[in-house]
Amino acid sequence: MIKEEEYAKRRTALAEKLQKHSITVLVSAKAQQRSNDTEYPYRQNSNFYYMCGFKEDNSALVIIKKEKKVKTYLFVQKKDELLELWTGKRLGQKGAKAIFNVDAVLTMDRFDKKIAELLKDKLSIYIDFTMQDERLDTLRHMTSHLASHQNISHKVGELRLCKSEAEIALIKKALSITKDAHHLAMKKAKTLSGESELQAEIEYVFKKQGAYSDAYTSIVACGNNANTLHYIKNDDRLENNKLILIDAGCEYDYYASDITRTIPVSGKFTKAQKELYSMILSVEKEIISMVKAGVMRTDLHSHSEELLCKGLISLGILKGDVKKLIKKKKLKKYYPHGIGHWMGLDVHDTGPYKDTKGREIPLLAGMVMTVEPGIYINKNDTTVPKRFRGIGIRIEDDILVTKDGCENLSSEIFKEIEDIESL
Repeated sequence: MIKEEEYAKRRTALAEKLQKHSITVLVSAKAQQRSNDTEYPYRQNSNFYYMCGFKEDNSALVIIKKEKKVKTYLFVQKKDELLELWTGKRLGQKGAKAIFNVDAVLTMDRFDKKIAELLKDKLSIYIDFTMQDERLDTLRHMTSHLASHQNISHKVGELRLCKSEAEIALIKKALSITKDAHHLAMKKAKTLSGESELQAEIEYVFKKQGAYSDAYTSIVACGNNANTLHYIKNDDRLENNKLILIDAGCEYDYYASDITRTIPVSGKFTKAQKELYSMILSVEKEIISMVKAGVMRTDLHSHSEELLCKGLISLGILKGDVKKLIKKKKLKKYYPHGIGHWMGLDVHDTGPYKDTKGREIPLLAGMVMTVEPGIYINKNDTTVPKRFRGIGIRIEDDILVTKDGCENLSSEIFKEIEDIESL
């Protein structure tokens, strides 16, 4: 759990990045309608949540920065007994005042009038350009006279790059649940008949252990389905002697996990599967060993390309010179994605990869990133030895960058061939 003092420190850190005589407005996510009279489960906007920890919709956070003083306002849904009968209890103004360390808590019915008052003598406004919201459209009209309109999402993203101890603890909790889910999948795969059954087993563990949401739609891809990178149909049969690529992670109290394991349906890898899997696993381990503060993510990716290309040459899948094959994008056919991404409140965390001057941001202590090399060989690729066709393998772990190295937060999730086969 993240304490209120941490949210207050985040707002102070954000205020230091803001221009004087400015107003910043962050709004909550809207409740999304699924179909007539039904809604999707509500999930708060990550930037808004990061700055205040408030989980209700129809709310907003406003930060006023003057010459020397900073003032924060939290706007919340007004208490309404009839509405709460249908959608659940709300904190309301009094409840929010008792919890949140802001200068003032107001109700959303006063938002427009209060904003008009707060805009006096302001030179600039910060809003989240990544959000599509009519409240922000109204704000743009109200503030068209201001000298500048700036995107707050990049500044919040910079703060989100390095995780606090409390954030890391939540990611570790998510991973402990995800570990149990993947291990159960390894145990049960050969007893089940379909991808959807295996997905159900995984997500049952998520919910049973208190992670009420997956961090993304689970991928359970058997055989050639693994060669569709974002395969989420999960409606095919599990075939003996095929591999299953399982990319699944839960979200615990808003913090994500993101794990991929590739396992044999039968419980035993074939010779060809072992050869390709062992090569990819050795690449993943070497890339993880390189992770530390100061390293560039693009360098990790470039090295992963070299290693995977050498591996494919040794297996007879590619022929030629490593550098020429990479330059001519021959490897891209089998390794089309990057080595990894930031992870945190979002599974693909929105922290920037470049600074405002376009320079790559090096790894910093406290960042959490995925490392996920993979090779994908379509069943119809006749240029590849037959024994490798139809195989897609990805191995993915969640890595915490430290000052002198890194910590594999998901190291307890089995990935060695003998460990997977033992389950």
